[in-house]
Amino acid sequence: MAVGIVAEFNPFHNGHLYLLQKAKEMFPNEPLIIILGGNFLERGEVSILNKWQKTEIALDYHADMVVELPFPFATQSADYFAYGAITLLKELQVDKIIFGSESNDLEMFSNFADIQLKHPEYQQFVKQEMASGKNYPTALSNALKTITGKEIRLPNDTLALSYIREIKRQQANITPISIQRTNDYHNLSDNHITSAESIRKLLLENQDITQYVPSKVKVKTPILTNEQYFPYLKYQIMTHYDHLETFQTVDEGMNTRIKKAIVKANNYQELIQLLKTKRYTYNRIQRMLTHILCNFTKEEAKMMKEPEYIRVLGFSNLGKNYLNQIKKNLNIPLITTYSKGNSNMLKLEQRITACYALPLSLEEQKKLWEDEYKKGPIQK
Repeated sequence: MAVGIVAEFNPFHNGHLYLLQKAKEMFPNEPLIIILGGNFLERGEVSILNKWQKTEIALDYHADMVVELPFPFATQSADYFAYGAITLLKELQVDKIIFGSESNDLEMFSNFADIQLKHPEYQQFVKQEMASGKNYPTALSNALKTITGKEIRLPNDTLALSYIREIKRQQANITPISIQRTNDYHNLSDNHITSAESIRKLLLENQDITQYVPSKVKVKTPILTNEQYFPYLKYQIMTHYDHLETFQTVDEGMNTRIKKAIVKANNYQELIQLLKTKRYTYNRIQRMLTHILCNFTKEEAKMMKEPEYIRVLGFSNLGKNYLNQIKKNLNIPLITTYSKGNSNMLKLEQRITACYALPLSLEEQKKLWEDEYKKGPIQK
């Protein structure tokens, strides 16, 4: 059948290469399909490479097909992120998903997923934790610890649990396969593998990253960061000053905090610090601000609860052949260019690309806009 990996590649590094190599070693004759978070990502961050650049790199390093995870799922918390990704993998008839995890304990993930789906007291414990002021991820972890005596806190374990729970919830015929992370999450000295976050920090400090990324990964500096979008974000907040609660993930009460904070903050980081509370994680606030920046409203989100298409950004010959085999059995439209689609979710992606391009040169902006509308899948 086919193997799936969900990724953001921000940027693609040696750890990603290791994961893709292991997938190919285990299943050498099966197409490797990447569900890719595009220009804005799950933690509310901007991608330092655009989705086309990331697609090209993925195809250079063992991927056989790259499919875009639409913005409404790519920029949400782990639950919604996993829902969009697993839905697309299921639709593409992928029967295996490979991911990295810190604990590498599939039995624990499966047990935790069953508790989250079936345990009568689980949601009650989560509500109690949140009522005491805990943020949502901490409340989930504490609820699981209350029931099982074990907890889950590390980022890749959290995503792994989300994937497995979503596979169970959708009753998808997808077998989860965990690959042990080979390093400490932020260790810069272990076998030339470190996290994408650590690599981005090195880039911000103008340090060399060549030992941590494959040779074909070229990152232009200065890199894109959320900081560069602050003037545009401030404009959005000030022009929607009395209606901030209409934006996706902006809770009632937080709209008032944003109003007060935006007139004090001199930059993006100051704004985050002014908004942060025990209940609101850094990532949750970043997602909120990304939705404001991109004018993504709760009304739009309600209309976009399901993936409306499968957009292929690139493929190898093996990926192309696989797509030809399954495309007649797809339940949602397969599109290869924007002009071939007819979907509000697809129109949203055009707006997202325009927002992503704002800090770039006019020449780069024009290229990205044109690519979004005209560009077909990259073929390798």
